[in-house]
Amino acid sequence: MHAIFNSLLEPFIYLSVQINSRTHFFQTKDEKYFIHNHLSFTVKYHKDDNLEHSRIVGFEVNPHSVKHQVDDKWNGVDTRLSTCDPHASKFVINSDSPQEVEVGKEIIFTYDVRFEESEIKWASRWDTYLLMTDDQIHWFSIVNSLMIVLFLSGMVAMIMLRTLYRDISRYNQLETQEEAQEETGWKLVHGDVFRPPTYSDLLCVYVGTGVQFFGMLVVTMIFAVLGFLSPSNRGGLMTAMLLVWVLMGLLAGYSSSRLYKMFKGSEWKKITLQTAFLFPGVAFVIFFILNALIWGEKSSGAVPFTTMFALVLLWFGISVPLVFVGSYLGFKKPAMEPPVKTNKIPRQIPEQAWYMNPLFTILIGGVLPFGAVFIELFFILTSIWLHQFYYIFGFLFLVFVILIITCAEITIVLCYFQLCSEDYMWWWRSYLTSGSSALYLFLYAGFYFFTKLQITKLVSGILYFGYMLLASYAFFVLTGTIGFCACFWFTRLIYSSVKID
Repeated sequence: MHAIFNSLLEPFIYLSVQINSRTHFFQTKDEKYFIHNHLSFTVKYHKDDNLEHSRIVGFEVNPHSVKHQVDDKWNGVDTRLSTCDPHASKFVINSDSPQEVEVGKEIIFTYDVRFEESEIKWASRWDTYLLMTDDQIHWFSIVNSLMIVLFLSGMVAMIMLRTLYRDISRYNQLETQEEAQEETGWKLVHGDVFRPPTYSDLLCVYVGTGVQFFGMLVVTMIFAVLGFLSPSNRGGLMTAMLLVWVLMGLLAGYSSSRLYKMFKGSEWKKITLQTAFLFPGVAFVIFFILNALIWGEKSSGAVPFTTMFALVLLWFGISVPLVFVGSYLGFKKPAMEPPVKTNKIPRQIPEQAWYMNPLFTILIGGVLPFGAVFIELFFILTSIWLHQFYYIFGFLFLVFVILIITCAEITIVLCYFQLCSEDYMWWWRSYLTSGSSALYLFLYAGFYFFTKLQITKLVSGILYFGYMLLASYAFFVLTGTIGFCACFWFTRLIYSSVKID
């Protein structure tokens, strides 16, 4: 190791470059341009007493602008520079006079290497890169998200403790037929609120896939917070997520089959196949097309064929069978019974106010969940597209918990307002309300692309938007499922609390 140190210390490269009129430097009387033409490398090493050798644990590079002094004209290897002389008793960079950039002027580029013993151990060599200097921004993100959660929690508490308590007490005190006929609000639609929605099969598939995503993220984040996923292995996080996703196919099949059976469905194999192939199939097609573009560019970043084959093997060999096992277990369970009976003839929905328009409420519902995570989203995008390290999984886990609470509470609030307006078609709207936050995520990704990245090639732009579209689709499935499950629990709770004749 010391021989390597000595061999690196000796050479000093001198490179002479002539600036001609075609070089894009334009000087004026008031402006001057300087160039960094000397690099000082400091290599840090740590002596390990147990192993009796040294290891390089870090390095630093300091640029300098030096107007080198040459006695004669440049003659290559034998040239000695008084401003950069490795044979001097004490090597010092004379950077008092910087190197100006002028047309027709000769510029000499040099570098030097120093070695410095460090107290940093080999196991701690990553600490320099993992030291987060922007903790205050993350705490600001957490406080901002908590304010949103407190606001929504106050609204939910008001609905649950005051409005609902008053409504339930009033509904349960109705005794005469005339009073019963004057019912208004959410109790009036009790005979239709649990009517199976349009495209119920597709809803079951998306709910099952969302449960699979939720389980994958919870397990992965727990392992990351406990320190099992190291940033030194950049593919470790993605590998762990894929493996946990495959294993969570059991929950996907179970959840979709339970909901499908509640909707009186009988073709359990059909719903199982859709759960096993819909989202993974769409994701694989998008990924394959994007990877083909990378292949076409002959880039080393393309996923090799063997890795693609391994992914397909995991999908068909493990995930699909587990989805079938979960569906089988779910169909063996007795169907979930709604707390109220469903009328045979659907009730007519009255004309709604403009602010209860489905499109308006769906778009409004996605703003708050996105607002709770967008600051942390900036750091995630930076770590992915600007090759920085993301190692603050504790903050990420807190933001994830806040996202869950925000999605659940905003969906419950808007669902209650919808039922009070005697609109009982809440199934899909509850899913889309919190799921619409994925639209804002994709729009923010476009804003990030045009403001933070310097991507000019068409293929690179397609790759960025392709992968962000896939990430937004996954975010839609996750947040939509959280909102749907919260509304499902809420409706069952309130309709099981009133007496229905």
